Amino acid sequence: MVKDDHVRAPGRSSPTVRRTSPDRSARTTTSLLPGKGWWRAAVIYQVYVRSFSDSNGDGIGDLAGVRERLPYLKRLGVDGVWLNPFYVSPQHDHGYDIADHCAVDPVYGDLEDFARLVDGCRLLGLKLVVDTVPNHCSSWHPWFQQALAAAPGSHERARFHFADGRGETGELPPNNWRVMFGGPAWTRVVEADGNPGQWYLHMFTTEQPDFNWRNPAIAEEFERILRFWLDRGVDGFRIDVAAGLFKHPLLPDSADPEADERTRDSVNPLAWNQPEVHQVWRAWRAICEEYTARDGRDRLLVGEASVPTPAQQAEYVRPDELHQAFFFHLLHAPWDREHVQRVVDEAVRDIAATGSTVTWVLNNHDQVRTVSRFAGTDPVAGPARAAAAALLMLALPGAAYIYQGEELGLPEVTDLPDELITDPIFHRTGSRTGIRDGCRIPMPWSGGHAPFGFSPDDAPARPWLPQPEHFAAHTAERVLADTGSFWHLYREALQLRRTMPQFGADSIRWLDCGPDVLALTRGDGLVCAVNFGVGPVPAPVDGAPLIASGPCPPGVLPAATAAWWATTTS
Repeated sequence: MVKDDHVRAPGRSSPTVRRTSPDRSARTTTSLLPGKGWWRAAVIYQVYVRSFSDSNGDGIGDLAGVRERLPYLKRLGVDGVWLNPFYVSPQHDHGYDIADHCAVDPVYGDLEDFARLVDGCRLLGLKLVVDTVPNHCSSWHPWFQQALAAAPGSHERARFHFADGRGETGELPPNNWRVMFGGPAWTRVVEADGNPGQWYLHMFTTEQPDFNWRNPAIAEEFERILRFWLDRGVDGFRIDVAAGLFKHPLLPDSADPEADERTRDSVNPLAWNQPEVHQVWRAWRAICEEYTARDGRDRLLVGEASVPTPAQQAEYVRPDELHQAFFFHLLHAPWDREHVQRVVDEAVRDIAATGSTVTWVLNNHDQVRTVSRFAGTDPVAGPARAAAAALLMLALPGAAYIYQGEELGLPEVTDLPDELITDPIFHRTGSRTGIRDGCRIPMPWSGGHAPFGFSPDDAPARPWLPQPEHFAAHTAERVLADTGSFWHLYREALQLRRTMPQFGADSIRWLDCGPDVLALTRGDGLVCAVNFGVGPVPAPVDGAPLIASGPCPPGVLPAATAAWWATTTS
C-alpha cells in the first residue's frame, strides 16, 4: 500500500503518488498466503486445437501443429497450454461429444503425436493441461450404443438417464427440462421391437447423452481416464461442466423451464450444482495428490463451474477439491468501473479465502471476442477497452487464462454465411444469437491472404471455417513486428509478472481516484489504474508508467486506458 506522497520507481526519476481525497470505503482485500503450486499465479494459453495450426493441409488444426507453434507460446511468456478436446469424436459439438476418452481423433493425430507434444512442452518448460468432459459423452460412445441395444432397466441403460415418458403412451418427455443449446432435454429412442420406447437425457445436444453419476461405474471409468492421461505426462485437467454431473434423483419438473432458454449458463438447480458433485472432485483431487507424491510435480484440476455467485464457486475450490475454477464474472462484466470493482472484490473475498487463488478469464472458445464484446455500439472503442481489460486482469492476484488470438487483437467474425455455420446452437434454434463459430475462426499466422499460414501454402483443403481478409492486419507475423500491438502488451505484462517482486504479494487495495477510474495497489509498490471514462484524467502516479495499454503521457491517464506504475515507499 502506498503510504507517503513521495515514492521512487526503479529506473525512473522521482515520480510521486498523487494524493487523493480520503476514501472511507477503501480497504485491503487479502487472500491466504500463497502455496507452492505452480498453478497459483500461472498464465495459461488456451488452444482450440481445431483452429490453432494445421500441419498436414486438411484445413483442420492438429496436435503436430500445436507442437510446431510451442516456441511462439514460449516467446509470448505464458506458463502453460490448455488443449480443448482432441479425442475420438464425431464432432457434433467439435470434440465435446467424445466417443473414446483415451484415444486421439485421427483428424488431430494419434497418441505418438501427443507424446511428442508432451516432450515439446517439457523441453520448453511449459505445463500441459488437457480437457476432460465427465458430464456427457457422444451418442457414438460404445456404452451408449450398448444402452440403445439393451432393454429398459438394464445395467447398460443405468449408465445414463433413461426414463419412461409421460402421457397415455409415453409420448411426452419425462420432465420439462430444457437444453442449454435450445429445445427439450430428452430424446425418445426406438426399441429393439421397432416401437417408440424410453427417453434419454441430454443437457446439451441430442448427440451428447448425460452420464448417470449415481452409477458407480461412471466414477470408476473416469478414474481410469484420468490415470491414462496422467501416465502420459499431463500436468492437469480442465473439467468441462464441473457443476454438472449429478441430477436430482427424482428428475422432477423444473419450476422455471424457460430459464434454460435464456442462457447457456447453469440455471436449472435440479440439473446443476447438486451437492454430490463435490464427492467427485475430492476423489479426483486425491488421484492428483497421489501422482504428486510420486514425483513432486503438482497436478492441476481447474473447473468450468458456472454457478450464480462467487460464494458458490468458492465451494468448488476448497482445499480438498478442485485447485481452481474459472471466474466468469469478470468475463461477463460490462465496461463499467463499479461493476468490475464489485466482481473483483467478491472473487478475492470469497474464492481466495478458501486457500485457492482466483482464476481470471476474459474470453474463451464459447464467448464473443473481447475486442468485439467491449466495443458495444462503438467499434473504435473495442480494441482500447480490450487492451485495458487485459492489463487489469494481469495485474490481479491469482492465475489467468488467455484464449488463442486474444494476443493478436482478433475481432469476432459476425458475417459467416448461414450455410457455413457449424455451431449446434444455430442448427437447434435457427438463431445466430450466441453462436460460437465467430470466435473459433482459424488463427492467422502470416501472409496477406487466407489461409494466413494456418495451413501449408500448398494445402489441398481450405480452413474448416473461412478467415476474413481483414485478418491480414492481425497475423502473428505482423503484430510481432509492431511494438505497439496487443502481442507486445501481453508479452511485456507477462515479463513484469514474472520479474517484479510486487507480484508475490497476495493483497490489493483500492485507491480513490474519482468516479471513472479503477485503481489498486498490489502488495507494496505496484499501482494499476484503468480509466473507464470518456476523457483523460490525472494519473494516480506522476511519471511515466512501466507499461500502458495505449499512449499514456506522464501524469495523465487517457480514456479506455490501463497502466502500471512501480513504486516503493520512501
